[in-house]
Amino acid sequence: MRSSVAAVHDLVSRLVPADDLEAVHRAEALGWLERTDDVFRRVKPATPPRHLVSYVVPVDPADGAVLLVDHVNAGLWLPPGGHVEPDEHPADTARREVREELGVDGDGLVGVPAFLTITETVGIGAGHTDVSLWFVLPLAAGTALTLDENEFRGARWWSRAEVAATDPGRFDPHLGRFLAKLG
Repeated sequence: MRSSVAAVHDLVSRLVPADDLEAVHRAEALGWLERTDDVFRRVKPATPPRHLVSYVVPVDPADGAVLLVDHVNAGLWLPPGGHVEPDEHPADTARREVREELGVDGDGLVGVPAFLTITETVGIGAGHTDVSLWFVLPLAAGTALTLDENEFRGARWWSRAEVAATDPGRFDPHLGRFLAKLG
């Protein structure tokens, strides 16, 4: 197994699933990582058709609100993040993406993922599968942001109550489960 894929396998194997679906996703991801080294997106949007993604969920330590971005291509409110480059560690991807997409330092990022999902994409880049590792970044809600305007229409902090009161179809389909796991 390629060393970079072995590192991802190690991260995934150490995840403790919060529910039955995360357990299924974890088992599926581990099997996939054991069967192939072709896990990094090489050509946009979908080569290979299943590839690694690092999400970064900025969480305000004061009240637990989460920062989500209005993603142009997906048409959803999502955590910032992006595709893991060949041989890049997913935590490094998370730090790079938060710097590129929000203009903030990702040094406070929790270096192990809190959550794992496998999702068929929607929107303009639909037609492939993202195996997503969700990382948490403690970040104060008042932190100045510099958004990547090519990718996002905007960004906003969402309280847990606001997420719960909003149509779940406006978010990543696993956001509610992620928030439940965070507690």
